[in-house]
Amino acid sequence: MAAMSAPWLESKTPVGPPTAANPTVRQLLYAAIVTGTWSGLLCLVIYLIASLFSVDFVLMAPSGDAQVRFPWIFFLLVPLSFAVAGALLSSLVRGRQHAGRLVFWIGTLIALGTTVVPITQPSDVPWSTRIILVVMHVITWLLVVPQIARIVGDSEPGAHVDRVE
Repeated sequence: MAAMSAPWLESKTPVGPPTAANPTVRQLLYAAIVTGTWSGLLCLVIYLIASLFSVDFVLMAPSGDAQVRFPWIFFLLVPLSFAVAGALLSSLVRGRQHAGRLVFWIGTLIALGTTVVPITQPSDVPWSTRIILVVMHVITWLLVVPQIARIVGDSEPGAHVDRVE
């Protein structure tokens, strides 16, 4: 007796993939907006809680000659903008072999690379600020990168093979 099969049974995402084997840019952007918004909201909550404990969130500018105080909206919009940019860039590898792994590892390397900025701040920037910013980077990575990688992974050749048992 043949088992019932459907293309979404082998999907890496919790919901059924699109009818086309390649997720569209629109679907990637939707996932980026959802995950980026959640990440931004969590980072904003962390910012507000840390502000209650007098964490100042003042960093040295990349030029090294001025200190920059980040407004609250920054913590909401930056994760969202990085999620959208990541989704647009990951759409370039849709349909390629190992696309999901490629997106996952490149996204991980970018996330690790961005943590260099808060970690390498001068000694007059408190470690409390640096650690909280690194935690925000980790939250954004956890919510955004694996989800975008799973969606792009659904476009890999052979990802939707109907099996008859």
